[in-house]
Amino acid sequence: MDALVRYERVGGDGRAHARVTLDSDRNRNALSARLLDELRSALLRSAEDDVRAVVIQADGPVFCSGADLAEAHRDGMATSARDLAGTLRTILTLPLPVVARVHGPVRAGGIGIVAACDVAVAADDVTYAFTEARLGLAPAVISLTVLPRMTPRTAGLTFLTAGPFDGRFAVDSGLITLAVPGSELDEAVDGVVGDLVAAEPQGLRETKRLLNTEALRYLDDHQPAMVDLSARLFGSEIARAHMARFLGGTGEETP
Repeated sequence: MDALVRYERVGGDGRAHARVTLDSDRNRNALSARLLDELRSALLRSAEDDVRAVVIQADGPVFCSGADLAEAHRDGMATSARDLAGTLRTILTLPLPVVARVHGPVRAGGIGIVAACDVAVAADDVTYAFTEARLGLAPAVISLTVLPRMTPRTAGLTFLTAGPFDGRFAVDSGLITLAVPGSELDEAVDGVVGDLVAAEPQGLRETKRLLNTEALRYLDDHQPAMVDLSARLFGSEIARAHMARFLGGTGEETP
């Protein structure tokens, strides 16, 4: 069985970094239980490796399409909601800075991954959307990392309308760090990573801990309620009906 997440160590001489690549293009890098498990394992591996930073990136045209709706419709969301919350916590608590390299559209749960990262660099034509409300859901678990990043007004607008927004709006809202032309994305990411790996590991570790103190407290305080809310909403009749229509009877997400 092919891996859904790839791990690569890049560089040497005490200034290496890890690249963790989502590689489930079949369902647009949806957050299945297996992908989340492999992502957490890769992140934990980086903490044991001789690296100073981690880049989360994705293969295929889409960075992440959100929850695996086929799996959620079949199995419910209780386990996956806990797994996603655990993955978000792993990113926040990893003793290494984590950089999101966002090259393509991000939806719903995928935005939670981006928000958990310490730095998020994206192509400026990337679109984002919290699509949950249109399916009878709420951005429950991902709010654990999104709400500490976004301003309350922009969170309210984007959560409630469920409409797409662009890179400039994402920067202004606090969701991402930098939006650059797609042709400059790798250069921008490499620049950030170069600065990170030039720092001392102790400085990176303690500075990240300082920066994420409040975000981690928020996650720990609200995680049980948000996991329960996600499981309840995904199991509701209205959400299941929307998912069934969305899947189109194919067992796969539709565009």
